[in-house]
Amino acid sequence: MVRVLIVDDSKTSRKMLRGILEDAGMEIIGEAADGQEALKLFTALKPDVVTLDITMPVMDGINALKKIMAADRTARVVMVTAAGQKGNVMKALKLGAIEFVTKPYDTEMIIEVIKKAMDKL
Repeated sequence: MVRVLIVDDSKTSRKMLRGILEDAGMEIIGEAADGQEALKLFTALKPDVVTLDITMPVMDGINALKKIMAADRTARVVMVTAAGQKGNVMKALKLGAIEFVTKPYDTEMIIEVIKKAMDKL
């Protein structure tokens, strides 16, 4: 079973993503509302995949991605972002993110992207 850490400052987005991924047979092992919390949970829980929002308080997704990749070069991180973040998405991919999904996303697409992330290492 794929173990996922969901990181998004929107409780609604986390809940929606949790529902989609659990329905697809994945296990949500943690949720974080900012990058700092995400880093702590990533280190403690060792998820298979992290879904990481870009725009968040305390520490944004780009800085969280840098720290996650520094902690574990094999981390599988999927960026989840609102439209209009193309520059940040390109930066995230260069920093080691495996893929990105634009909100609002459809169920099939997010499941496919997570499965694709699991195939990469």
